[in-house]
Amino acid sequence: MRVLVVEDEEDLAVFVAEGLRRHAMAVDITHDGTTALEKLQLVEYDVLVLDRDLPGLHGDEVCARLAAEGSATRILMLTAAGDVRDRVAGLRLGADDYLPKPFDFDELVARVDALRRRERPGLPPVLRHGGLELNPALRQVTQYGRFISLSNKEFGLLRTLIAADGAVVSAEELLTKVWDENADPFTSAVRITMSRLRAKLDDPAVIETLPGVGYRVRGAGP
Repeated sequence: MRVLVVEDEEDLAVFVAEGLRRHAMAVDITHDGTTALEKLQLVEYDVLVLDRDLPGLHGDEVCARLAAEGSATRILMLTAAGDVRDRVAGLRLGADDYLPKPFDFDELVARVDALRRRERPGLPPVLRHGGLELNPALRQVTQYGRFISLSNKEFGLLRTLIAADGAVVSAEELLTKVWDENADPFTSAVRITMSRLRAKLDDPAVIETLPGVGYRVRGAGP
């Protein structure tokens, strides 16, 4: 899952980003609304964690513009103001959820993951394919009841493929979904990480490679 954190307090932005990365999310950071909109035009983010009180272009304006464009990116708005009227105002601008500062980090992660489940079509809390079960909230994978320890990138690849439900996912899309903006688009990271993921599965053939096209899980979808 790809997340953009927009927060003008740099230490807080880094804290949030590093925490989300520990939950196998690919996270980019920016500190102002103008740059955030530029990034949102270039990358299809799943969730935007948006500080409301941004310098320059206010978070309200960022939210309103995304709503006007019909963006599929889900918005979690953060603000130091916890008044009910502020929350209502943010939701009416187009935010999908609202979290006042200071916040509990576990709650932030839970809310981001809940927004992920609102993707179109909606995703269940636990993703299943054959004997595989993947729980993003617990960051846990089992295969026929056996726990499998995966790196963040391996987890992200498997989550993206199972969520695609048999549809082919290109290496470029996987790079966009699982790695952040610092990833080299010409790297072999996807291929290498996919090889490591397959080696950890009881049935490595569950992930099929279509040369020159991409990857998919077998036995699902069309």
